[in-house]
Amino acid sequence: MPRVKQRTDALRERGLASALEVLAEQGVAGLTTRTVASRANASVPAIYEVFGDKSGLVREVFFEGFRLLAAELSALPPTEDPLRALRRLAEGFRRFVSAHPVLAEVMFARPFADFDPTAAEVKAGVKVRKIFVQHIRAALDAGLIVGDPADVALVYFTMVQGLAAAESALRLGGSKQSVDRRWRLGLDALLRGLGPG
Repeated sequence: MPRVKQRTDALRERGLASALEVLAEQGVAGLTTRTVASRANASVPAIYEVFGDKSGLVREVFFEGFRLLAAELSALPPTEDPLRALRRLAEGFRRFVSAHPVLAEVMFARPFADFDPTAAEVKAGVKVRKIFVQHIRAALDAGLIVGDPADVALVYFTMVQGLAAAESALRLGGSKQSVDRRWRLGLDALLRGLGPG
């Protein structure tokens, strides 16, 4: 099949989709511009023209990861219980990392030496941070937790992200029961600690 030569938005979309597929199938080591070009039915120069370089390709993967995570967290079913909503938020984040472990690594662990997010790129996570702050504010307004919303949201996010990373690295236990138990233990302890009094 002849390679597509047009440097278009369609090629950008195919290149990004191909990069996500390569990451999921081959991990960080498999993500090369040559592999992505082959998967996208494009030439390596076309991929470079669209993304600039490998760092530009990784940058787009980084942004796409946060777009996907924000969409997943935004689609969580609502509940009138703010603490239940916080638990659902943690569950949604956990599902995302479980479904996309290598993508989560790109987003949170920065495994590529040639991609170091700038302050502008770190803003990719703003929508995700706002979702966490919104859930924390609801619990604060209900008097179920206390503290500064930004501080509490950051601590909550960091704990959830840390648990998800530990589970992904198989450091939370060998059975689903033990992993689930440790998630509950961590969330219970944190939410109790954030509670009034």
